[in-house]
Amino acid sequence: MNRTVGAQIGGKIPPQPGPRETVRGQQMVTPEASVGVQADATDSVIPGAGPVGRPGERATLRLREDGPDEPPRYAPEWLELREPADAAARAHDLLDPLRIRLANLPGKAGLVIHDLGCGTGSMGRWLAPRLDGAQHWVLHDRDPYLLHFAAVASPRSGADGSRVTVETRRGDVARLTPDALAGASLVTASALLDVLSRAEIDTLAAACTGAGCPALLTLSVAGRVELTAPDPLDEEIMEAFNAHQRRDGMLGPDAITAACEAFSERGATVRVNPSPWRLGPGEAALTAQWLRGWVGAAVEERPALAARADRYLRERLAACEAGELRVTVHHSDLLALSRPVGGAS
Repeated sequence: MNRTVGAQIGGKIPPQPGPRETVRGQQMVTPEASVGVQADATDSVIPGAGPVGRPGERATLRLREDGPDEPPRYAPEWLELREPADAAARAHDLLDPLRIRLANLPGKAGLVIHDLGCGTGSMGRWLAPRLDGAQHWVLHDRDPYLLHFAAVASPRSGADGSRVTVETRRGDVARLTPDALAGASLVTASALLDVLSRAEIDTLAAACTGAGCPALLTLSVAGRVELTAPDPLDEEIMEAFNAHQRRDGMLGPDAITAACEAFSERGATVRVNPSPWRLGPGEAALTAQWLRGWVGAAVEERPALAARADRYLRERLAACEAGELRVTVHHSDLLALSRPVGGAS
């Protein structure tokens, strides 16, 4: 599936389904739904905010030829809800060295940027207006429904007013090759590394370094969470959640270290900066969904936590609703500057 969309179509993500409506067959449940962990931990979480609903599946970009009734892996409601927090968290300090590299690229035809696991296109909406020059974004995702949103809501112009265009592709990060990235100026991804295996990260690093292409990979979970006021169960839930993130070969909070090693071993210069979510009363809706997903994943990993986690979740949600809860969810952003191919500086 491949189509090109001019950035002038721009605009907001199309309206989302209302409470209790469905998205391609999967029910979305509002934050006011029951918060009980034992009975409905996954049912009360927007898909993408918590455990994957179908047994044996994991949230990767691996392409499967799904049927027409296959529900989306990540609901656009969740991606839209987290977008402002993502934008505020990303490490701006990595942009200057990236701009310097991009400014030294040979030729004047503009930038070609591949966005892996693009979701609804939030990375492009954040980054394109911060880069000069004409840009062509190649958006990759396994879900054509999300690809549609990404194309429709793409930015119209770069920092200097140059045109931005968009192309969408369904694809598999595990099959990326240097040839697939031929001509690429940059590879980006957001909240991707932690749902990959070590082999998939090696494949990604090999493709980027083989093409001489820098990579900006943001918002990888770091495995650390801080909540006010501290509760004795915080640490236990955090450990269970991290174990859940490592299921089926996924690296979870170990991904950023694996990516650093994979790129460095192939000659890239790697920088890592913190990019934490800092959630307060203004982000109550996001915090509530994140809490349900965080606790739900922990209980799915360690069912013995269920009774205590039910009490914990109810108390945390009550504090969130009262505007008394603040949460820091730690992430890391990685910039890998591969050795240019063909002698470019």
